[in-house]
Amino acid sequence: PPHQYDATVRFYRDVIGLKPLDNHPPAIGFEFGANQLWIDRVEALSQAELWLEIVADDVPQAAEHLAAAGVARRDEIERLPDGFDGFWISDPAAIIHIVSGKRSQY
Repeated sequence: PPHQYDATVRFYRDVIGLKPLDNHPPAIGFEFGANQLWIDRVEALSQAELWLEIVADDVPQAAEHLAAAGVARRDEIERLPDGFDGFWISDPAAIIHIVSGKRSQY
């Protein structure tokens, strides 16, 4: 939520000590072990949400695998940049995931 964004960034940067990644306003990323933690400033959000990223070696193959398993694409979540190698899904508990290729940067 917008009213908690700056405090949340300070928490992960100053209190927890995570190293910031390049800034991509309105988001900031942090090194989080082998993972990355991204915090987005979203004006219309009233409570925090968790979104996860799955990095695939072969995005079309990942799409086929997920479709065969009955996982619905959720491309309405947010328009991805032109040329971005990836797409949105959600798990059965409605946790949003972005599936992306190794070279894609969101």
